Amino acid sequence: MSSLKVATAAYPLSWFEDWSEYEAKMRSWVAEAAGQGAELLLFPEYGAMELASFAGPAVAGHRLHSSKAVSDLVERSNGVLAAQAQDFSVMIIGGSAPVVLRDKVVNRAPVFGPDGTLEFQDKQIMTRFERDDLEICDGGPLKLFETDKTKIGILTCYDSQFPLIGRALVAAGAEVILAPSCTGALEGYWRVRLGAMARALEGQCVTVMASVVGARPEIYGVEVNTGMGAVFGPPDIGFPPDGVIASGTMDQPGWTYADIDLDLIRRARADGKVLNATHWTEQAGRDGKPEHIWVK
Repeated sequence: MSSLKVATAAYPLSWFEDWSEYEAKMRSWVAEAAGQGAELLLFPEYGAMELASFAGPAVAGHRLHSSKAVSDLVERSNGVLAAQAQDFSVMIIGGSAPVVLRDKVVNRAPVFGPDGTLEFQDKQIMTRFERDDLEICDGGPLKLFETDKTKIGILTCYDSQFPLIGRALVAAGAEVILAPSCTGALEGYWRVRLGAMARALEGQCVTVMASVVGARPEIYGVEVNTGMGAVFGPPDIGFPPDGVIASGTMDQPGWTYADIDLDLIRRARADGKVLNATHWTEQAGRDGKPEHIWVK
């Protein structure tokens, strides 16, 4: 069996007084997952917002200054996670952060290879809160991350609710799609979860969802957080009938683990009970304006 063991986080944000506290927290989380045999570790969207604590309460609680404070520390935090990815020989998708570029701010998730190399994926479509309050913009294009086992894409939170960008990753060869999320309300969590499950169904792939959990009232934008880690597959031969491969406990911090059978994904795409990924193109020509029929 060709498999990939993933660990996906229900991650509580901390308030730090010293940089060594941050380093120790990250090492503890990474060491725990690596100790369970995880090869890919997924932290959630805006997991890096806890870095705002180093700027103090006045800055951390400010609508825009908090983002700038986090952005200023991203390079340093990337160094911490790059070293730990290398130390533990794991792939890490770090908590995303607002990153200030020359002309805009983007929501960027860092991707660290087992050799410590750094890449990133920018969020594609912003929520109303990101547009109106945080003034965050769409960033660079979708990317496909190729490992020695499989091909991976990232749809950050709201992105997971849009089928065409999910399809773009599947068409490029993605077998695993990661959905790091940050949701304040329960309905927000379910929007992302249902989006991730839909992408697994139509793409005949596995999707992995991570969440921020718990209250952090001192930091703007992440005051209240709801969610859990989960892993989803297509409801087809070899997968659970409801598509839920693994699921954590709502709002309980910690890792959720799953062994993803990559052969099952390939088998479902080639010879499943249904062939959603293959039959996707049959929508073309049927997706125009419907005929209008008046029924009395």
